[in-house]
Amino acid sequence: MTSPVDPSNVQLTGENSFIQLTDAPDSDPTTRLSHWRVLLSPVGDGHVLFLTSELTDDEVMIYSDNIALARWLQEDIQGTMNPAFGDTYIPVIDAEFGKSGDVQSFWTETIATDEDDIYLTWYDFGDPFVVSVETGTMPDRPHGVYSCLVPARRVQVTINGEVASGATHPKNNHGKTSSTSCLALSETWLRD
Repeated sequence: MTSPVDPSNVQLTGENSFIQLTDAPDSDPTTRLSHWRVLLSPVGDGHVLFLTSELTDDEVMIYSDNIALARWLQEDIQGTMNPAFGDTYIPVIDAEFGKSGDVQSFWTETIATDEDDIYLTWYDFGDPFVVSVETGTMPDRPHGVYSCLVPARRVQVTINGEVASGATHPKNNHGKTSSTSCLALSETWLRD
């Protein structure tokens, strides 16, 4: 009998929801973001938003309430998934984070700074499913991950009152009907 305990070391647990907007299913993203709500990590808990959009003139913006968490994510996890988000010379903007809604109707993350008000909304949800990737099985990534993905058929990104262009699109994810924009709940990252 195999043990139900994964022998890998827990690096992080929390959420890592994402949005990717494009003008057409195969075109380059007009907006791409990764939103983290971390409950446990080597550098504590907190929130981080990695964002690039036509509304930011395609510049990468990083918002956080824990700069150590933002930098650790860049160096350990986020930078391996999207190298543009891994540049530790990009300033981290201090922000306050909030959430409203649920997975039955809508889910909105709010990010507020002295200069910016950002609203990220996922809605029109598909069926949730769990992704389980064993440690060391992803090319160029030493991590494993467990995540409950909730695909959204529709999303909206609003920055200072302007709505980002593009749309989210259907995507096959390991044989499951998914989307280029998902809530990623109960997410745990592991490493040997």
